[in-house]
Amino acid sequence: MAAIGVHFGYTCACVAIFKDGRADVVANDAGDRVTPAVVAYRDTEQIVGIAAKQGRIRNAANTVVKVKQILGRSFDDPEAQKHVVESKCPVINKGDKPRYEIDTGEDTKIVSPEEVAKLVFHKMKETAQSALGSDVTDAVITVPFEFGEMQKNALRQAAEGAGFNVLRLIHEPSAALLAYGIGQDSPTGKSHVLVYKLGGTSLTVTVMEVNSGLYRVLATHTDHSTGGESFTQALAQHLASEFKRSFKHDVTGNPRAMMKLMNSADVAKHTLSTLGSSNCFVDSLYEGMDFDCNVSRARFELLCSSLFNKSIQPIKALLEQVGLLTCDISKVVLCGGSARIPKLQQMIQELFPDVELLSSIPPDEVIPVGAAIEAGILVGRDSSSLDEDSITVDCCARDILVKEADDSGADVYTVLFPSGTPLPARRQHTLHGPGSLSSVCLELYQSQGRNSTPQEKVAQIVLSDLEPKEENHDIVTVITMKRDGSLHVTCTEQGSGRSEAVTVAVAS
Repeated sequence: MAAIGVHFGYTCACVAIFKDGRADVVANDAGDRVTPAVVAYRDTEQIVGIAAKQGRIRNAANTVVKVKQILGRSFDDPEAQKHVVESKCPVINKGDKPRYEIDTGEDTKIVSPEEVAKLVFHKMKETAQSALGSDVTDAVITVPFEFGEMQKNALRQAAEGAGFNVLRLIHEPSAALLAYGIGQDSPTGKSHVLVYKLGGTSLTVTVMEVNSGLYRVLATHTDHSTGGESFTQALAQHLASEFKRSFKHDVTGNPRAMMKLMNSADVAKHTLSTLGSSNCFVDSLYEGMDFDCNVSRARFELLCSSLFNKSIQPIKALLEQVGLLTCDISKVVLCGGSARIPKLQQMIQELFPDVELLSSIPPDEVIPVGAAIEAGILVGRDSSSLDEDSITVDCCARDILVKEADDSGADVYTVLFPSGTPLPARRQHTLHGPGSLSSVCLELYQSQGRNSTPQEKVAQIVLSDLEPKEENHDIVTVITMKRDGSLHVTCTEQGSGRSEAVTVAVAS
């Protein structure tokens, strides 16, 4: 029986099929193995993929890109607000939810991010079914580790709306490990693996512990300011300066001309990953003038040197965070289209001189291949070397912290559930307060990483009407976190037995 694995990224989507004991990425109707996650609306039709991306120059206001950025988010969410500012397609607030405003010519159409994502998933389903020659719908979908329940549910609903039977959502780093069968061939013993993913708009570095075939995320770091588009923009700016030098016209303030240069720079960037030079030609770039320029790989590496350094820095910081050295890492897995760049691979290899750098599977195909292998396991017809069933353990995506005050009155945050804690989990914590207090307030926060400032208060409990006494109040707090991310908190004052409880629906 066949199954499907889908990776829906911020800029691109890719689908792999599992059949006859192996997983392979399949090409779309344009012959490309990776499809731009771009949807264009025209009069009575919707176009998905490369045609939508190329047509964006003329139809920018009705072309949706990076829809994953706002899936399952409220309009006021910082990520959604960032998308609103960047999107050429108007985004409006409707019922506290972001919606795209599409001009169809006759009237204005309001489209939800889930509907856009559904069209991309439908394209993936068509691509897979065309390769399989059958109506297989069983699929595993990958999600970023930092996605909360709302984003996961929105992604699942979009996939199901496109006709997929979603067997499971799995985290992208886990899919990357599955693609290479890490921890499956020799299920005994513990090792550490670093998953390096440089996608279109984000950089994610994850340190994972592999123990007896079980994957555990020790720490992860995501930087949404660094991605493949950063390299494309650097190259496009260079092309604009070359045009100015040759024709004495500055096109950086012309959005349409810059979009043409971005498209040309994107093609050149891909070419430079395999060849030593690339020719950039743009027909009628500005006032009827054509532009032709040759870029060498050495020039590209020089232009992007600061970006390369920025892309490598999080690795060292993350290893320090979990108390590991580079020699403690047994394998490095490369994912994401921009991890193809030879200079980047060289810098990572220099950082891990004695470590195996896994890139035999094209980096932009690793995650869907892992998802397809997982799908193959779940449909129960796996005949590859993965004999043992794969178990997915839910983990909390963010740190959960309790806020206290030290002797000087300064706020102190204690981590109760580090990000990556397998769920369900239970923690007990004792708060000490002066006996003169008549009430004690407990506050729980969630944050992105172990060293970051808590960002969002998720729960607050006030124990009031406490009887004054000479010794300290000892407040025993029991926090239980369920698989769905919900928190149940109980506070009990030891002396009087007075207690309060609260349940938070979704904490991460």
